[in-house]
Amino acid sequence: MDLAATAIRSPVTPSIILGRPTSRSCFARFGSNVRFSGKLCTSVSIPKQGHKKLSAGSRRGLVVRAAASPDSSEPSNKIAPLQLESPTGQFLSQILINHPHLVPAAVEQQLEQLQTDRDADADKQKEDLSASGTDLVLYRRIAEVKSNERRKALEEILYTLVVQKFMNANISLIPSITPDPSGRVDSWPDDDGKLQQLHSDEAYEMIQNHLALILGNRVGDLTSVAQISKLRVGQVYAASVMYGYFLKRVDQRFQLEKTMKVLPNTAEEENSLHQTIIDDARPGSGEDPSQMMSHPEVSTWPGGGISPGGFGYGIKATRLRNYVMSFDGETLQRCATIRSKEVVNIIEKHTEALFGRPEIVITPEGAIDSSKDENIKISFGGLKRLVLEAVTFGSFLWDVESYVDSRYHFVLN
Repeated sequence: MDLAATAIRSPVTPSIILGRPTSRSCFARFGSNVRFSGKLCTSVSIPKQGHKKLSAGSRRGLVVRAAASPDSSEPSNKIAPLQLESPTGQFLSQILINHPHLVPAAVEQQLEQLQTDRDADADKQKEDLSASGTDLVLYRRIAEVKSNERRKALEEILYTLVVQKFMNANISLIPSITPDPSGRVDSWPDDDGKLQQLHSDEAYEMIQNHLALILGNRVGDLTSVAQISKLRVGQVYAASVMYGYFLKRVDQRFQLEKTMKVLPNTAEEENSLHQTIIDDARPGSGEDPSQMMSHPEVSTWPGGGISPGGFGYGIKATRLRNYVMSFDGETLQRCATIRSKEVVNIIEKHTEALFGRPEIVITPEGAIDSSKDENIKISFGGLKRLVLEAVTFGSFLWDVESYVDSRYHFVLN
């Protein structure tokens, strides 16, 4: 099996397959059971003496005003497509713009406050156990509201840290997908080289395989422009974020074992991997073709499917791929699990902020009716840039989730 076709099983969502668009896909859920607030995004002026002063800002994107005065008429700076709504998120976004070197200290402070609030609520709930009837129901409801507020603040802390990592690498996140006068959507800078440098050599080899599976025979023709379903591109983006999260998790383990010199014999790895790729690509290998996992909508890109070479076409032998294929079922399942609900929510919200909320209708047969879906004009080079950003976004999510959990425990498994 290939990494790109690994099932990501979240403890809070149905199984999401990296490689096959389904009605349960991460992005497809945005228009059905997930609802997000349409509150006005506000901006935070530079705090003085510990007070946070709020002023009206833009409605779209992670937005702050760069001036100290709330009356300033200077334009807002959009640094990410997702708007932050909680007071914590707005405060950190202001720090991120005006004083980025203070973000770690600000995050530490916010996490300490969240921990204090959580401990206080836990003590309060113990006291409330003596209550009865209507009072008990009311106390539990208040505790639930406070818990949801903390979760939202935590999500926006994680998101801010991811955005900061992109800023530190001098990479601008792709803004909300909007066509230019010519109808193209990929007018963003070419940061492919910078994105590549953020991954280990072994991980980037896997990312190249991932791109080969998505672009197919267009991998060497990045200037061609095609009209592609916006929903399908969104599904590829969300799947690539999860792929990046998974890839960083296994690469971290791989790099540790490589440093400790406990990896299996290299020659045996390469021979085993070469045989596995041949078996994957061989027609009639005993697998039901309908069960083969391919990337979302690869077969719908103009120019045909993955390639005439079949499922294994374009997949190069890599040590990291073979390393993951050596995992037993339990280890693979553990590595392929998104550990927290907060990360799942961030993936969904960020993808929706980038591509918008699609109008999704589920047919009686359970399929997605995409008759109202919008097509966008994008080059295959632009699609590559999207995928590289998504994989890096997922990799950063793993990093910040681990970092924050070490200071404010929220990961359950």
